[in-house]
Amino acid sequence: MTLESGKTLGGIGALLVVIGFLGFFASGYIAILALVGMIITLIALKGMADHYNEAGIFNNALYGVITLIIGVVAFIATLVVVILMALSNIDIDWTDPAAIQAYFMNFSNIGNIIGAAIGALVVLFVFTIVSAIFFRKSLTSLSTKSGENIFATAGLLWLIGAVLTMVLVGFILIGIAWILIAVGFFSIKPTAPSPPPPPPS
Repeated sequence: MTLESGKTLGGIGALLVVIGFLGFFASGYIAILALVGMIITLIALKGMADHYNEAGIFNNALYGVITLIIGVVAFIATLVVVILMALSNIDIDWTDPAAIQAYFMNFSNIGNIIGAAIGALVVLFVFTIVSAIFFRKSLTSLSTKSGENIFATAGLLWLIGAVLTMVLVGFILIGIAWILIAVGFFSIKPTAPSPPPPPPS
């Protein structure tokens, strides 16, 4: 992969992530673009790692994606287990609306479910931060090799956003980080050729 094709792939991939991220609020199907964009960006980062001879650019990004996937799977699995346990412990007649209402009006029952859901969110939160640390390492390496400081800024913004994901502003910061990544890819300048050696005296 040439530097130019890597730049183009990385920029397009990052823009697809942004579009998918914004489109999630309009339609869940558009959010698939974010996944496609992430894959394209990873391919571009592999090309950049090969071009700059810096394996950490790709490896850390790959570790970040894997960590995030594990976090999402753990979050979903925890929620499913909690729901199944809650349903198995319910000893009510589901055909009796009054009994169902009485169960959900019991604050201790609701509290247990909410507490378990918060625990699942904490698991996802921890994995999100670890993933962001790996992505920041990748972007910092790319920034050093390419000379584009905007990648380092995007990595820091991504990490701050991951820490603040418990509030909405965190997701906004991560979205801005992806915009900066797109700008960074399109701004990478070709490596100047090495000057020829001086003629022998």
